[in-house]
Amino acid sequence: MTSAGTPAEGTITMFGAEWCSDCRRTKAQLDSLGVDYAYVDLEAEPAAADVAREISGRTNIPVVVYPDATHHVEPSNGDVEAKLRELALI
Repeated sequence: MTSAGTPAEGTITMFGAEWCSDCRRTKAQLDSLGVDYAYVDLEAEPAAADVAREISGRTNIPVVVYPDATHHVEPSNGDVEAKLRELALI
């Protein structure tokens, strides 16, 4: 992770907040799959919300940024799993 929550190249970065049920679900999925990722807590790093918005063009969370520079906003578990398989991360 670089400054202000900017995703580091070649890693998975998830922008989220504890109050967000979709964020908790996606975080639990990544944890259960044993995938390494950087978690950016938007409550602890409010400035990172601007980074997430620049990436996604939206204010919805979670925003998951993949190593190939693609991203999902509010992804389903199926979306995340399919992308991780496409990238051969699971």
